[in-house]
Amino acid sequence: MSNIELPLLIAVPILLSTLPLLLGLRFEKVGWPIAVIGALVNAGLVATVGQRVATEGRLVHSLGGYPRQYGIELVADQFSVVVAALIVVVTLVVLGYARTAGPRRNSFYSIFLLLFGGLLGVSLTGDVFNLFVFLEITGLATYALVASDRSPDAALASLKYLIVGTAGASLYLVGVGFLLVATGTLNMVELSVAIADFAGYRNPLIVAAFAFIAVGLSVKAAVFPLHTWMPDAYAESPDTVTAYISGLVSTVGAYAIARLIYTVFTPAFFEAVPLARRALVAAGTVSILAGSILAVMQSDVKRMFAYSSVAQFGMIIAAFGLATEQALIGAVIHLVGHGIMKTGLFLAVGVLSSAYGVRAVSKYANLGYRSPVTVAAMGILLLSLVGIPPSIGFLGKWYIAWGAVEAGTPIVAGVIFLSTLLTLLYAARLLETLYFRPAEGVEGAVAADASLRSDGGADIADADPSVSFGTVLAAVVMAVLAVGLGFAAPTLETFLEPFLEAVL
Repeated sequence: MSNIELPLLIAVPILLSTLPLLLGLRFEKVGWPIAVIGALVNAGLVATVGQRVATEGRLVHSLGGYPRQYGIELVADQFSVVVAALIVVVTLVVLGYARTAGPRRNSFYSIFLLLFGGLLGVSLTGDVFNLFVFLEITGLATYALVASDRSPDAALASLKYLIVGTAGASLYLVGVGFLLVATGTLNMVELSVAIADFAGYRNPLIVAAFAFIAVGLSVKAAVFPLHTWMPDAYAESPDTVTAYISGLVSTVGAYAIARLIYTVFTPAFFEAVPLARRALVAAGTVSILAGSILAVMQSDVKRMFAYSSVAQFGMIIAAFGLATEQALIGAVIHLVGHGIMKTGLFLAVGVLSSAYGVRAVSKYANLGYRSPVTVAAMGILLLSLVGIPPSIGFLGKWYIAWGAVEAGTPIVAGVIFLSTLLTLLYAARLLETLYFRPAEGVEGAVAADASLRSDGGADIADADPSVSFGTVLAAVVMAVLAVGLGFAAPTLETFLEPFLEAVL
C-alpha cells in the first residue's frame, strides 16, 4: 500500500540535513533557512496526513512493497498523527527562537534536522526494529546537540547521556530479539497476532521481552531512577537545544512505550500478566513523587524544570499502565501538554538568561517588572504545569486521575494530587521571586533601576543581542497554546476515538 506522505515526512528533514554542510562550504548561515523550509514542508505533510486519517482511518506505507512480515511499514493513526503534529509545531517555534538566539553554525542545523527526522520516524514506524533505528538516530543527534556549545560541562553531560542512553537502547534491543525468537516477525501488527495466537502472553520470552523493552524505553522517557541523564543534559545544553529536547525527545520515548503496550502486547497482556501492569504503574507513581520532590529542592531553574519532567513523564507512564479509556486519553493529552509547556518554559528561561545572565531562582528577583511579557508567558505556563484550569495541564491530570479511580487504583489519583501541591510549591516560589521579592540584597540579581527595553528587558547595550521580539514571541506562542488547547479536549477525544476503540 502506498501513502507517499509518510516516508516523505521522514525523508525530507533527513535529506535536507546534508545541505547545510554542503552549501556551507560556499555560503554562511544557510542552515536556518533550510531547517525552516523542511519544517514548513513537513507541516503541510502532517496537515495532509491528519486530514486523511480523520476521514479514511489508519494509513499504511510498505517500503519496497515487501510483505509486512518481512518488510518495513510506516503507519499513521490518530495517536501517531497527534505526536507528529506536536513535533512539527515545537520545531517551528524553536526555529523561530533560534533565528536570533542561535546557535548559528551550519553543522548545528544539520544535526537539528537529523533529530527532527528521527523523531518523526519514531512516531510513524510500524516495525519494532525500525523503531530502534529511529531511536538511535534521535539519541545520536541529541548527544551532539547537548554538547554543541563546546563547553566542558556540556561535553560531560553529553557523555553521561550517551552512556545511559546506550544502555537503555541495548536493553530495548535485547527485548526485540526475544520477540523475534518467540514470533519470527518484527512488524507490530503481526507481533500482536503472533503473541496472542501462537507464543502466548505467559511465554517466558514474551514476558522477558516486555521487561527489557519497558526498562530500555523508560531510560529514554527519564522515569525515576533511570532519569539521571536528564538534569545535566537540560542544564548544560544551549537554551535552544534544551527547549527542543525537553519538549520532544523523552516525549517520543514515552510514545514508544505506549505504542508497544497497546499495539504489540495489547491490554490482554496485562490481564494475563498482572504483575507487568502493577510494575509499570508503580514505576510511574514513584517517578511522580520523586521528580516532584527533587524539583522542589532545586535552586537552578533549568534543573527544577528537568526534575519536573521526571514527575510529568511518571504520570504519563502510570496512565499507560492503567489501560483505561480515560487514563489513555489523559496520557495523550498530557504528553502533548508537557511538550508545549516545557518547551515554552525553557524558551522563557533562555530569554531571561540571555538578557540578564541569571538562572538561579533567587536571582530572578523582581524580573517580572524588568521583562513583563516574557515573565507573564512563564507564569501562564507554570500555572498550566500546576494544573490550573482551563489549561491543557489541568485536562491531562484530570483525565489521568479519573482513569486511576476508574481502574480501582485511587492511590495514583492521590499521588497526582500530592504532586500538584508540590508543583504549586515550586511554581509559587518562582512566581513570588519574579514579582514580589526586591532585587536589593540579592547577590547577582538585576538591579531595580536597570533600564528597560520594549519587553522590559535590559538595555540593548547591556543585554545579549540574541534577545529579540522573535525570541519573546516564541515563549508567548507556547503560553497561548497551553491555554488554547485546554478548550480542545472534546475535539481531541473525538479524533482519538477510533484509536481508542482499536486498542482497548
